[in-house]
Amino acid sequence: MNVRELIKKYNVKPKRSAGQNFLINPEPLHQIVKAAELTDQDDVLEIGPGLGVLTEELLPRVKRVVTVELDRSLIYVLKKQFKRAENLTIINNDVLKLPIEEIVDNFEGEKYKIVANIPYNITSHFLRKFLEHDLRPTKMVLLVQKEVAERVVAEPGKMSLLALSVQLFAKPRIVTIVGAKSFFPAPKVDSAVLDLEVTGPRFEVDQKRFFQLSKIGFSAKRKQLKNNLSAGLRISSDEIGQKLQELGLKETVRAQELSVENWADLTKKLPI
Repeated sequence: MNVRELIKKYNVKPKRSAGQNFLINPEPLHQIVKAAELTDQDDVLEIGPGLGVLTEELLPRVKRVVTVELDRSLIYVLKKQFKRAENLTIINNDVLKLPIEEIVDNFEGEKYKIVANIPYNITSHFLRKFLEHDLRPTKMVLLVQKEVAERVVAEPGKMSLLALSVQLFAKPRIVTIVGAKSFFPAPKVDSAVLDLEVTGPRFEVDQKRFFQLSKIGFSAKRKQLKNNLSAGLRISSDEIGQKLQELGLKETVRAQELSVENWADLTKKLPI
């Protein structure tokens, strides 16, 4: 499938505001498909299929592909390109507004994978929506902005709310870096193929309290964690410092230095 020819044939005008950067280098496609470990029994959800370059690779390998595309002009292209595909469902909607239950209803069971080149501007919301839901996928392989991928796989010392929200439910790894020239039009930044082995909650913790506490903890990154928590929870910094020490952490620790497990343990120790 030649992307430039399709753009000319259907008079497609990529919308930068919608994060439309079409992949023209086939190598990342091979890396995505390999990382997804696809079988002929897999149900796959693809977000933002665009012109269908990745869709074309998925269809012959899996049982069913459900694509969700917001741009109506691209829906027309997809229906034309894949009019003979019997294992493809095309949905014209905003994936962030579409209930996950409605998407999963298109599959025979509740197990599915997400394989997608998602628009950069929805990445964080998209990840939290699907990972925090009971009908979360078993695996996600995503082409995302390189900086976002690096934040997702961060280790203690460079943790963030995004890293916590992903690593509570999945084990992430970067498969490969994809240069900007692999897209048309070329974005201003490089991308990365991100592989998430979704496990479900990795630690027994009240998720609502976990995220409330971590949000307070990251409210001022340069400040010591005990000071952020003290202000947010209205507990003395000395008491919080004691709780940190009980967990084997320094009183002077900052939010980005804690692991997911540290946050889970801290959630159990502090009232919120």
